[in-house]
Amino acid sequence: MLSFIDNIPYQILIPITILMLLAPFQPMPHVVEKMMMLKNGTLTRPIDIFDLFFHLTPLFLLLGKVFRG
Repeated sequence: MLSFIDNIPYQILIPITILMLLAPFQPMPHVVEKMMMLKNGTLTRPIDIFDLFFHLTPLFLLLGKVFRG
């Protein structure tokens, strides 16, 4: 079921993960902003929740690849 993860090379997955975790570079990365909202209990809007998962998806794929192989 998760065999598609094995087909993604690390040379592509690692830079995409870093880019998505740090985007946008100014004024603050969305992941940091959304995690602060989550900590404060203000992460309630569906667009903010989607944005958090959108920026974390490459990290989840990278972790899945690391733990699978």
